Amino acid sequence: MQITASNWPYPRWVAHRGAGKLAPENTLAAFRLGAQHGYRMFECDVKLSADGVPFLLHDDTLERTSTGKGLGGDHAWGALAQLDAGSWHSRNYAGESIATLDNIAAYCLRNSYFLNIEIKPTPGVERLTGEAVAHHASRLWRGQAVPPLLSSFSTESLEGAKAAQPALPRGLLLDELWDGWLEAALELGCVAIICNHTLWNTETVARVKAAGLRTSSYTVNDAESVQRLLDLGTDGIITDRVDLFSPAN
Repeated sequence: MQITASNWPYPRWVAHRGAGKLAPENTLAAFRLGAQHGYRMFECDVKLSADGVPFLLHDDTLERTSTGKGLGGDHAWGALAQLDAGSWHSRNYAGESIATLDNIAAYCLRNSYFLNIEIKPTPGVERLTGEAVAHHASRLWRGQAVPPLLSSFSTESLEGAKAAQPALPRGLLLDELWDGWLEAALELGCVAIICNHTLWNTETVARVKAAGLRTSSYTVNDAESVQRLLDLGTDGIITDRVDLFSPAN
């Protein structure tokens, strides 16, 4: 399926890093918990190990969410696979492993879930990470009706993804509206803008929709913000609060 703004298969509600803060982020346990709350689309962060394996990690470094130390991308997958990525969260998740993109893809595909892969490169390998993640995503979802949405704050990563697998849909992530952001998204062939929810207002929503792109928001955790975004007519809401918001709404 060719994903466009008018041919949009993804649900409105997206579980952030699996189940946000209710389970150790970016792990299979978090995905399972998000699914138990009825979510059918998930967001996760993917970078490359030193030997080129795409794995899930938000930070550049390992300390916050695992028993590892240093830059995640400096370690080979064999070492990363031995780390505990659950104990930092709670004893219930002690021993939870870091997930690979292959792990997450298998879980989503077997359960007909949708995925937003945020390309989260280790500094210095932005384009390479975009290319590699796109190639792996294309391989993993080959023959599937709905591919994953690839997103990134890094325009270099999105350029790499576009060059590697131009048919995969892309979204530009924004934490601020820097000069030329919309033009850059169009140049990159993006189908969506995914921005800090506070940046959406009547003007920005109208600009993006007039350009033929979809509008999504992160990370939306309170009812007042959700209602504001719904009133503005935005298309996607990424949330940690899978326990508070029903994806059926």
